[in-house]
Amino acid sequence: MVMEAVVYSTFRNHLKDYMKKVNDEFEPLTVVSKNPDEDIVVISKSEWDSLQETLRLAQNKELSDKVLRGMAEVRAGQVQLHEIEG
Repeated sequence: MVMEAVVYSTFRNHLKDYMKKVNDEFEPLTVVSKNPDEDIVVISKSEWDSLQETLRLAQNKELSDKVLRGMAEVRAGQVQLHEIEG
């Protein structure tokens, strides 16, 4: 994936448009400044929340192992589908 990049002044002048684009397209945006150490990446809050949840799950060894075992069972066809009525 190639991340779109925009210079800071353009980002500032079109902030609302870029915020909408990042949220609507679920694609991050790099904001470039004169000093590369000050570049930033803009993502939607929902993407941020998803990344935080993924990190939380990955850091929980017991839960991570359980998820991996479940994925292996699905790949091996060792699961049964059940309909949930509600």
